[in-house]
Amino acid sequence: MAKLRKMLGDIKSEECINLMGLIETQSHETLSKWATDYAEENYLSIFLKEFPENNSLKSAISACRELLTGEKKLKDIKPSLKSAAETARNISDNPTAQAAARAVSTACAVVQTPTNSLGFLFYGAAAYAYHKLGISDTAENYDKAAKEELQKAFDELKKVSVQNESDPAKINWNC
Repeated sequence: MAKLRKMLGDIKSEECINLMGLIETQSHETLSKWATDYAEENYLSIFLKEFPENNSLKSAISACRELLTGEKKLKDIKPSLKSAAETARNISDNPTAQAAARAVSTACAVVQTPTNSLGFLFYGAAAYAYHKLGISDTAENYDKAAKEELQKAFDELKKVSVQNESDPAKINWNC
């Protein structure tokens, strides 16, 4: 059995390079909406399967949507973002749910930090791989599943991307 990692994916892979290039062309708002939607559609259910009574991640997603529609200000949603991050930190015995919670909380944090639009996908790739393959598979199979998930994320971002975005987010990759 491979040692389970918190994140899966290779920053130097073609999928990540393509994602980074596309992310750099999009506005902070476009990235925030995409990350929130993608995390809700792909990772929230993985978390809720194990913790159906925990609403912190759903609340964070709702708060982000309210921010993006102008109903709330960033300072108003910070408690929801903090609660989602705490939920992810407090899971220690379930790597699949923990990776999913980290993916969702990090996706929601894109509203503050646009570089999280790549970071959440590394957690998401782990959540996807562990959910799909279980927690006793090989590192090779996990890496293959991660590549698959990162490619899917790229394809989804491409669908919602804005051509010739007038105000792309200022991205400083520290990797």
